[in-house]
Amino acid sequence: MPVWELDDELWFPPVEIAEEDGLLAFGGDLNVRRLLLAYKRGIFPWTCDEGPHLWWSPDPRFVLFPERLKVSKSMQKVLKKGIFEYRYDTAFDLVIRNCATSTRKGNPGTWISEEIVESYTKLFHLGIVHCAESWKEGELVGGLYGLRLGNAFFGESMFSKESNASKAAFINLVRQLQSEGVKLIDCQMHTEHLESLGGEYISRKEFMEALGKLIA
Repeated sequence: MPVWELDDELWFPPVEIAEEDGLLAFGGDLNVRRLLLAYKRGIFPWTCDEGPHLWWSPDPRFVLFPERLKVSKSMQKVLKKGIFEYRYDTAFDLVIRNCATSTRKGNPGTWISEEIVESYTKLFHLGIVHCAESWKEGELVGGLYGLRLGNAFFGESMFSKESNASKAAFINLVRQLQSEGVKLIDCQMHTEHLESLGGEYISRKEFMEALGKLIA
């Protein structure tokens, strides 16, 4: 299948024609309207190094259903001891900046450019993007951010400066979102970290059907 080049018009090709690895299109910008259209259609931006924006819709999709969240006995002890203080939406700039500078196994660079920071900050001020934070002794030591549309949450990136800090933030966020009616958390791509917390694969068709119900 061809990878489509986007122009200044607000559109995306059908997700069913994405490449085997999930790559659907390239180009375009990261304005708020385009980003919201992308997420509603099961597409997310993920750009490596310098170059045009890349737009993805993988099949299968890695997700987490809040009611299937797995919390290990060791993490239960961490949460019970109150090692971290959980906060929500109090330090978005710090969270996204830490995510941007966080190095990951096999990926020493970052895909979070200054343009991404600016665009998601706008969405944060619109009440669409949210962040979960783990604090310890007055310092932000872990967290994540993502978008909420209807009863679906799209996780974008997380960071941790201390063992279990990002896990604690994620677990608290999932529990909070579940209490607010969220039924699906999009993890986008598989990681062992998220699999240990209950992440699982579903087909892109199942994912799109769920979005249609949860975002409407």
